Amino acid sequence: MDELSTSAGRSSAAGSRMEILGDGPRLQLVGDLDGRSTYWVRDAVDAAVAAYERVVVDLSEVDNADLTGLRVLAVASWRATHAGRHLLVAGPRPGVRRLMHVSHLARLLEVERLDVPA
Repeated sequence: MDELSTSAGRSSAAGSRMEILGDGPRLQLVGDLDGRSTYWVRDAVDAAVAAYERVVVDLSEVDNADLTGLRVLAVASWRATHAGRHLLVAGPRPGVRRLMHVSHLARLLEVERLDVPA
């Protein structure tokens, strides 16, 4: 199994292209949110939800995502809601946002609304 390296709020899985930045109520995911990174993402999100009432998972630096990665966030959101907590997904890039909608996982995730200029 790959090892997880952690240093000052930065985590990355060996063999995976994913870094998790932050160790508070805001986590920024950087790289690929896919089957190889879900174990570490799940652990980081679950720990944040257990520690804080409101957690933001920033996806603005996620290059690619697959259904497995997005399902981890959907399950974490469901668990947070049932524990009386709140999980918000922020800043998904257009490709990730599109996959959320095509897969209908957008119904299970609270995605930050973007202000679009008129």
